[in-house]
Amino acid sequence: MIRVHALRTGSVFVHPSQIIGRAPFRRLRPLFERRWSEELPILAFLVEHPEGPFLVDSGESPRAMTRGYFPPWHPYFRLAVRFAIVDDQAIDVQLRTLGVAPSDLRAVVLTHFHTDHAGGLAHLPPMRTLVSRIEWQLAQGTPGQVRGYFLDHLPRGFRPEFIRFDADPPAPFPRAMALTSDGAVMIVPTPGHTSGHVSVLVTTPAQRFLIAGDASYTEAALAARAIDGVSPNPRSARKTLATIAAFREAASAHPLIYLPAHDPESESRLRAHSSG
Repeated sequence: MIRVHALRTGSVFVHPSQIIGRAPFRRLRPLFERRWSEELPILAFLVEHPEGPFLVDSGESPRAMTRGYFPPWHPYFRLAVRFAIVDDQAIDVQLRTLGVAPSDLRAVVLTHFHTDHAGGLAHLPPMRTLVSRIEWQLAQGTPGQVRGYFLDHLPRGFRPEFIRFDADPPAPFPRAMALTSDGAVMIVPTPGHTSGHVSVLVTTPAQRFLIAGDASYTEAALAARAIDGVSPNPRSARKTLATIAAFREAASAHPLIYLPAHDPESESRLRAHSSG
């Protein structure tokens, strides 16, 4: 039996212009807008499969609440985001709540390397961690910090395994990597929010789940084909949203449950569908 669980590793508040990008100055608006979003979850997802448990993203660490965790010079972390995370929301605690020891994980897949998706790695033992090569390259040095990647928060000696898109992809996705021998858990490219962004597709007899990271912030944004306010490549982001929508429409007899990491409805949407 295959099951998907949402793990809430805290909450975040951003400006609405980050959730739905607005022209002109789409990428600058999130720095200067005064309004704040509703409370958004920071979700990681556990996939239980007969071959073992897999974790998609690690969420953020409670250490993000301490002074100095983010560089004071960074305008985004000074002006455009607020976190609310308590100690028992750390990813290792969340896993143990489900009866899963962190050491039992077969692998961690990072949809991308932004701190609220990778920061929780500091609470996990060394293990196989898959990320796209592009993400790792973009995360390096001061330019990586400007993009929201903080490698100094990772465990000492951390080295990722690069995703190999060597499996037959489910159309219309152009590439895929199978995580399980039956192909029920696959990684597919979904660039846009970041250039190396990926999502994880989980197939059960009853439905499919797309664990979508930040491919969009909400299901409503996917339906509207509305890109966010921070995507570096709007053309790529729009193409990804069109690909996901086409995949959903083509598999109408096999419902697709869309699970972005910050959608307030992702948890209830997941609870409403049996994954067995």
